[in-house]
Amino acid sequence: MTILNTPFNTTYNTAPFSQIKDTDFLPAFKIAIEDARAEIDTIISNKAEASFQNTVEALEFSGRQLDRISSIFFNLNSAETNDTIQKIAQEVSPLLSEFSNDITLNEALFKRVKAVYDRKDSLNLTVEQQTLLDKKYKSFSRNGANLPEEKKQKLRTIDKELSQLTLKFGENVLAETHNFEMLITNEDELSGLPEGVLEAAKQLAENKNKEGWMFTLDYPSYIPFMTYADNRALRKKLAIAAGKKAFKGDALDNQNNVLQIAKLRFERAQLLGYQTHAHFVLEERMAKTPAKVEKFLEELAVKAKPAALREFKELQEFAIELDGTVDLQKWDSAYYAEKLKQKRFDLDDEQLKPYFKLENVINGAFKVAQKLFGLQFEEIDTIDKYHNEVLTYKVTNTKGQLISVLYADFFPRAGKRNGAWMTVYKPQFVKEHTNERPHISIVCNFTKPTKTKPSLLTFNEVTTLFHEFGHALHGMLANTTYPSLSGTSVFWDFVELPSQVFENWCYEKDALELFATHYQTGELIPMDLVQKIKDSSAFHEGMQTLRQISFGLLDMSWHGIDPTKITDVKTHELEAFEGTKLFPDVKENCMSTSFSHIFQGGYSSGYYSYKWAEVLDADAFEFFKEKGIFDHEVATKFKDHVLSQGGIEDPMVLYKRFRGKEPQPEALLKRAGLIEK
Repeated sequence: MTILNTPFNTTYNTAPFSQIKDTDFLPAFKIAIEDARAEIDTIISNKAEASFQNTVEALEFSGRQLDRISSIFFNLNSAETNDTIQKIAQEVSPLLSEFSNDITLNEALFKRVKAVYDRKDSLNLTVEQQTLLDKKYKSFSRNGANLPEEKKQKLRTIDKELSQLTLKFGENVLAETHNFEMLITNEDELSGLPEGVLEAAKQLAENKNKEGWMFTLDYPSYIPFMTYADNRALRKKLAIAAGKKAFKGDALDNQNNVLQIAKLRFERAQLLGYQTHAHFVLEERMAKTPAKVEKFLEELAVKAKPAALREFKELQEFAIELDGTVDLQKWDSAYYAEKLKQKRFDLDDEQLKPYFKLENVINGAFKVAQKLFGLQFEEIDTIDKYHNEVLTYKVTNTKGQLISVLYADFFPRAGKRNGAWMTVYKPQFVKEHTNERPHISIVCNFTKPTKTKPSLLTFNEVTTLFHEFGHALHGMLANTTYPSLSGTSVFWDFVELPSQVFENWCYEKDALELFATHYQTGELIPMDLVQKIKDSSAFHEGMQTLRQISFGLLDMSWHGIDPTKITDVKTHELEAFEGTKLFPDVKENCMSTSFSHIFQGGYSSGYYSYKWAEVLDADAFEFFKEKGIFDHEVATKFKDHVLSQGGIEDPMVLYKRFRGKEPQPEALLKRAGLIEK
């Protein structure tokens, strides 16, 4: 018995990170799996007729300890991993895959669930109970319960292989990200880089006991270099290093992993009676079919491509005019775009950063949430942390009742994967008349403080923080009965709505006035800068939209077809990108081998959902703007009909209840400058 298998004697029942040893995880998983098996056996052996309560609800609340241990472990594997944790992950993932199959392929258990499902119309269930029953039944029927024994065994083998391959894919990307370092010792090669970037690079080198300035593939180091460095050869070096992650033909190469994952997913879908993996996935999405996704992306491309081609031609001409660069390459894009933006709007990130001290931006997100939803955030130090950089907060409502615990982890470090995400350590649910409140975490990789400056965010980092905080609000304000329907447990192409809509407040004067003050003088951000932020918000939106469409098409090219004949990852990728390509290809680079969203995360056949949700978020924010961005009535509707409802109903039903009608794409096209306002 480990500490993970006992009730946590902690504040708000939070994870006791300081008491957990890495070596606790494997035995804890094994104990929790056996306990969960016993709970399943109790459901099956119940002599009473199968009912919603003794079968479906009992199944929903079984394995809670296992779920909790899994949340803690796999979140650490993303944010604070090490060799031991990665080794355990490779050992544990097949065990969890096998246990999951043991449930979905258990004939006696499925028989009881089906008995309830067949009588659903006569059971007088609530909407949420009906959704749970439907979800449980489909979790069996969509995952092999109706297969003959021989095919069930095949499914087990595939799932076990997939669990190991996706983990290996992620480990390789993480290792590649942290293996690359570019040390510059000649100060002349640093021309163009802002003082704060140079200070951070010098500190990074010092931390590694080296002289000079160090740059890495972590975003706070990589992005500023690509944006500001005048040295084109070094921009090229860094860009190629980023683009060839896990594409070098060595021990960390992901080409075979990509091919195997795509083929196994296809094989699994076929086994279950679906045409492709995308057909399987999209059945449980708002989009429903690959054809609808492709039509959505194609229609968006028709609007975006003319604008993207205009913007690209303009960028080419600007590069020639500025310094005679005639062969515009991928490593030139951010550099010349920033120069053009500065020229057109008299605006650059270095002007803005002093007004976006990290602590102020966090408080700004809190103030916006307070004005919209009545939430209070109090930083507390009575909660265990998995790293000393993590901040912890108690979130309460206007009555002082606990709404959530919030963890916030903002800076890059070894053992932490790149990017930004929101996650859950404990979901919200109601059990035995107690509303169990959630434990939510946001994880980012922002610019670190230096010896002379606090963490000052780029505007892109500001919107990233608001984005992840939007996801966090979806988790924190959850108010459902069942954990599997709570918070962000919604259709994948709906999950980005709360996060993307929350970004809109970053562009609004009334919101910026709450937090955008100069870190030294306390001066409020000048309103002419706010106007420039708004004016530049659609800058290069055509190129950005086409880029997102290209990622969605690449995803569908792996998952919406039979991939068994694909033998070369790079060749396949070039074909997928053909219709959206602007820059010349870089032969050393390949995106698929580090496309973690679709090969390790949950976005396979779902990358389109970012653009899909943008239609929803633009339409939703139009509603806020009509009434005022802090309008209490609109905010309450959004909280009551979207944020608190999780997945208890079809998302379009929830959205229409909030908005009064289906979303209109015109709002997005106007905001992006792709049609006239």
